[in-house]
Amino acid sequence: MPRNTAPKKLESMSLTELRARYREVVGEETRSPNKKHLIRRIEESLAEKKRRSPVRPGAATAPSTPPPTPAAQATPSPGEAAPSPRTRGRFGALSLPELQVEYRKVLGRPTSSTNTNYLKWKIREAEAGRVSVGPRPEREAKASKNGKRVIPLSMDAEAVKLLDKVWRDAGLPSRTHFFMRATHRELKAMGATEAAALFAPEET
Repeated sequence: MPRNTAPKKLESMSLTELRARYREVVGEETRSPNKKHLIRRIEESLAEKKRRSPVRPGAATAPSTPPPTPAAQATPSPGEAAPSPRTRGRFGALSLPELQVEYRKVLGRPTSSTNTNYLKWKIREAEAGRVSVGPRPEREAKASKNGKRVIPLSMDAEAVKLLDKVWRDAGLPSRTHFFMRATHRELKAMGATEAAALFAPEET
């Protein structure tokens, strides 16, 4: 007679067989004498494994068809240049100097900013008409009126606090006075006496 290969039902298994099946399915040993408890845990584990498995009936026999290759990623033919990778955004491929040039072209004035995100935003805002373009009249008027220019100087807040304490303790009248003296001395040390004379502060 041909051997029966149908799986044996859990209800018809002996306690020893159920414990072995439990170890196989659940992955742990058990000494429980309760057959109903063992059957329930085995069935729960089998159902959970079935839910987690990505394989569906017929998936093993379905032909594996690779997705079509996008035209942008197609392999170039011999002698053909490989396509360049796509860059995100309009300014994705621009370097900082190129962004500064674009800024000057669109806004009509130079910039010393090194913040690329700010430069991109400012260019877009100018093109949309949401910010003013061209030289700033108020700044130009102020510079021509007193013959002075404001030079941006960015420093750490804690460093500025310590610096202010130092020049105040030294009896200097202002932070500007301190910078004038420091520039004067540095230029003299470099041998640029003519330029140093322009920064000689008035002694108080």
